[in-house]
Amino acid sequence: MNAVKTIQLGKRVIGDGQPCFIVAEAGVNHNGSVAEAKQLIKVASEINADAVKFQKRTVEDILTREALQRPYVGPNSYGATYGEHRQKLELPDVAYQELKQYAEARKIFFLASAWDLKSAEFLDTLGVQAFKIASADVTNLPLLERIAHTRKPVLLSSGMSTLEEIGEALDVIRACHDQIVLLHCVSTYPTEPEDINLRVLRTLRETFDVVVGYSGHEQGIVVSQAAVALGAAVVERHFTLDWTARGPDHEASLQPDGFKKLVTGIRKVEQALGRPEKTILESELTVRHRLAKSIVAGMEIHRGTVISPEMLALKSPGTGLKSSYLNEVIGTVAEQHLKLDELLPLDAIKWKRSH
Repeated sequence: MNAVKTIQLGKRVIGDGQPCFIVAEAGVNHNGSVAEAKQLIKVASEINADAVKFQKRTVEDILTREALQRPYVGPNSYGATYGEHRQKLELPDVAYQELKQYAEARKIFFLASAWDLKSAEFLDTLGVQAFKIASADVTNLPLLERIAHTRKPVLLSSGMSTLEEIGEALDVIRACHDQIVLLHCVSTYPTEPEDINLRVLRTLRETFDVVVGYSGHEQGIVVSQAAVALGAAVVERHFTLDWTARGPDHEASLQPDGFKKLVTGIRKVEQALGRPEKTILESELTVRHRLAKSIVAGMEIHRGTVISPEMLALKSPGTGLKSSYLNEVIGTVAEQHLKLDELLPLDAIKWKRSH
């Protein structure tokens, strides 16, 4: 297995010890409008997402004629048939160069998932710096091979896939390079909390020795933030300007205010994860001194008295001897007079013992 736990994504290093790479999945939430797509990019950059991602399909290449002609009528439909619906949600090829340049001008990483070979060729020619592969194509080995041969980093979602299928997909990509992020994903919209199984992040990392991330379709932000605490180096969430809008993905998407809270929360989680070393922090010392317990006189103790357990108590402040010194103090002869509640002096552990 490859031991690399970081990858290079443009100018960013992704993986162990690095900030989480947060992807705003615009997907098809532009509803086929270039202007709406640009607005999604603009807002994603303003709320501090690291990347904005779209979806590129050649509709007639990924659906059978029967599927294309299937009636598709409902509140989220954009056409009388499923083919018409999907085609309406596609952006024209000429729009992608404009969107990529617009994203770069806004200092946000431009990503797109390629759903077929033509789309992969198109995006490669466009000059994308990395590829996203959707869960639907984990078993599409020819597509994976074509993308792998670009030698560009790959973000691979793993929804509705077995470990064996994921392993086969990774083998295809690793035949060309090891710049891979494997995203835990559950392909239901929206995903119920009990179906998410965030512990799979650890399974994927340990099984495949790869940088892992999380692509979420749940409502809310707490699960995605928890994923970061469990090691997700990338978090991808669907992003919309209006979650009540018509379309297939808006309901499982975060609006700008929610996405901004997601980003802020993830950064707080990263701060809170901190270091693995357990130490007393400088900021804790005042509280420790005030609240920790010290050995004190539980009664008035005269000089020359042999100290017995009942003469002592443990009370705050914590600036005196710790309780771990009790046995060293008990049985010694008090070398000074101690009032009730007076802290034993630090040199009490050196007092002579009675014979």
